[in-house]
Amino acid sequence: MADNEHGGTDALGVPAHDFSTNRNACGPCPEAVAALQSAHLAQYPDPHYTALRLQLAAFHAVAPERLVIGGSSSELIHRLTQHALRQGATKVSLPRHSYGDYAQAAQVWGLHTDARSPAWGEGLHWACEPSSPLGRVEDIWQALPADASHHGLVLDCAYRPLWLEGPAPQRDMAPLWQLWTPNKALGMTGVRAAYAIAPEGTAQAQIDALRALAPSWVVGAHGVAMLQAWVTPEVQAWLARSLDTLRHWKGRQLALCERLGWAVLPGHQANYFVARLPLAQADMTTRLAALRSQGIKLRDARSFGLPGHVRMGVMAPVAQAALARAWLSLADA
Repeated sequence: MADNEHGGTDALGVPAHDFSTNRNACGPCPEAVAALQSAHLAQYPDPHYTALRLQLAAFHAVAPERLVIGGSSSELIHRLTQHALRQGATKVSLPRHSYGDYAQAAQVWGLHTDARSPAWGEGLHWACEPSSPLGRVEDIWQALPADASHHGLVLDCAYRPLWLEGPAPQRDMAPLWQLWTPNKALGMTGVRAAYAIAPEGTAQAQIDALRALAPSWVVGAHGVAMLQAWVTPEVQAWLARSLDTLRHWKGRQLALCERLGWAVLPGHQANYFVARLPLAQADMTTRLAALRSQGIKLRDARSFGLPGHVRMGVMAPVAQAALARAWLSLADA
């Protein structure tokens, strides 16, 4: 199953306090919202996304030919997996704990998955930094060969703009596939759009083949407007300010977890972390459902291979206070 149960609206509606998503809790970014409100809706967008690719390329200082526009990170994960299969891949390597769509896409396209077992060059290799769900530095760099561009490594950069514990580590991105999903950093995950950057030196025929796997107008006008806003100085300045706020909120949330007796796993660098609850799994399932009935949603980390744990996005103090009240009231019941 795709990894689509973790945040936002569910059968009970929109949670009042949604800790289950990794979006920037300071958002939605007002400048990006204004861009969406001004989007031209009467016509299809440019099917080649010419202006958009030029803007994204300038932002990343890469050639525009390397840009591939996608409907979402999940859409691009499936498309990159299909493309790898067509290029002869038979295996996919994954981090030990990772986003479920990597494995789900491999299953759909009939590729074997292992936690880092395929040798370099044998297939598609996924990495995410900071990692999901743990928010840590990736463990792949020491094993990466010098000619990484020939070994199918895709670095998922979904949370790189939300690095909170000091600056994000400098990486040589040129030989890697990069996958960027700005809607999380902008706090507007309801808008779906993403893009990939091909490794430097990738044959244009390969990039064109990946583009050809997409349906027509894979991103609509609102997605285009969000991606165009993403690269503007005003939106980047808002993001920088929001990181300071998130650092403060994260400190408060970590202190709350300690008071509640929740054991936070070490190494987290981003606006989310994983904590072990002082409950058996059966009791935790019941407790999470009870919290959800009070408007508080937490992500059960079982699907990440971490039973007994929850992944928590950093939320505002008002949400943290609501979580504390609800948890203590259920514990006393």
